[in-house]
Amino acid sequence: MKFNRHLRNKSGLHLILMVVSLITVAPYFWILSTSLKYRTEVFTPTPKWIPWPINIQNYLEVFQMAPFHLYLINTIIVVTGILAVQLVTITLAAYVFSRKNFWGKEFFFFLFLIQMMIPIHATFLPNFLTLKRFDLLNTRVAMMLPFFASGYGTFLLRQAFRQIPRALEDAAVIDGCGGLRFLWHVLVPLAKPTLIAFSIISIVSHWNDYLWPLIVTDTPDVRTLTIGLGMFVQQESGADWTLLMAATAFVTAPMLIFFLVFQKKFVQSFMLSGMKG
Repeated sequence: MKFNRHLRNKSGLHLILMVVSLITVAPYFWILSTSLKYRTEVFTPTPKWIPWPINIQNYLEVFQMAPFHLYLINTIIVVTGILAVQLVTITLAAYVFSRKNFWGKEFFFFLFLIQMMIPIHATFLPNFLTLKRFDLLNTRVAMMLPFFASGYGTFLLRQAFRQIPRALEDAAVIDGCGGLRFLWHVLVPLAKPTLIAFSIISIVSHWNDYLWPLIVTDTPDVRTLTIGLGMFVQQESGADWTLLMAATAFVTAPMLIFFLVFQKKFVQSFMLSGMKG
């Protein structure tokens, strides 16, 4: 009796999750479906979920009308560039704040975390003026530079480093593994789940960033996918839904594929980082 009740509860939970999943996936499936339709099939009395015949020409037209391949390259450079520098800065900062003792450590760490309390939009004007003074506007560096340091990432990694016993560090020092060697060979491998979790957050947030790249760029040569899509929508004025959906599908596909490929790793990293934090 107890087993049957448990089975019914589990089946009901799975049914609810399936319904929620369908509701979540339906909009993206409709985008993909519309991007493969002919223009006459978009507005029909009966919604047509599966397009037939399939029209690949929509994607070819999109690439002819706007350099989305260049937008993709720019986005990859910006996102990976930010993440690469962030991993270095947060690792070194977290190591100092978690394993070293110096005067005013807690005070300086509080100052470091103030950026988490300040709305990101409040920093746009001073950052813009600084980049303008150094003649860096309308460059990929301009989109990356303000995000090279991360208070959130430093906080996460500091918490992970603090969970590692001090006795392990003492043993490493006795064996001749101190300083940066201990950081690279011991701390970083043990904090790998936290690093992966932060990397996911960084990649997704900067891939979808729109306002800051819009402010500091004004030519297609350095635009990212989100800006390119926004400009493409203005260019089309919302008239051709097949082309708009094709462009949208292309912009969102990399992150969707990224998540599907590394889904298991994502879940494990967030669970482990949450337990360690």
